[in-house]
Amino acid sequence: MKIHREGYLIILIAIIILGLIHVGSYFLFQYTGWMWLHILLTVGELVMLYLVVQFFRVPNITCVADALDVICPADGKIVVIEETEETEYFKDKRIQISIFMSPMNVHANFNPISGIIQYVKYHKGLFLVAWHPKSSTDNERSTFVIRHETGQEVLFRQIAGAVARRICYYVRENQEVKVGDEFGFIKFGSRIDVFLPLDCEINVKIGDIVKGRLTKLGKLKKTV
Repeated sequence: MKIHREGYLIILIAIIILGLIHVGSYFLFQYTGWMWLHILLTVGELVMLYLVVQFFRVPNITCVADALDVICPADGKIVVIEETEETEYFKDKRIQISIFMSPMNVHANFNPISGIIQYVKYHKGLFLVAWHPKSSTDNERSTFVIRHETGQEVLFRQIAGAVARRICYYVRENQEVKVGDEFGFIKFGSRIDVFLPLDCEINVKIGDIVKGRLTKLGKLKKTV
């Protein structure tokens, strides 16, 4: 396991703030006979630091996928699987799979397929709760499209939530990417939508707990 680079500064700030609270509570309570309160605060400080550090963890996982597999881009829970109209890029019907990421999930995001990045666009927006039906179109979000070597395209979208206030991504148009490689990070609770061709085989169901780089969302149709 490693710590994601997006967490370095936040973890440092957390250590400084919690350290000041720890020292301050020690000097405040050592002469009052309330050292039990200092010990209680110390436990709380350690728990808080653990939560901050674990949020930015990135497990060491090797992505193993067949050429047509669509790999889950994030840890979380499947909350939507439906046929819907994708209005930003395709402007036609696609199968939408939505993954809700709680603050306890790994928040690094990974390419669902290999191919060439065809489209990258960031949208300013609202901060509705990530499971809100309109969060996909109204919230702050970033949209990406990868064209597979077969010519099929997969769209996926980072969506900010009520707590998530920063979306980070590291890819650009015309860049060649590999399935399972990191493309971005969302801070503090969010959602990712994946839009697949209608003839794509789906391997998950609503309510499934999924793992980025490990779970296979589906399989693209084999072309001649």
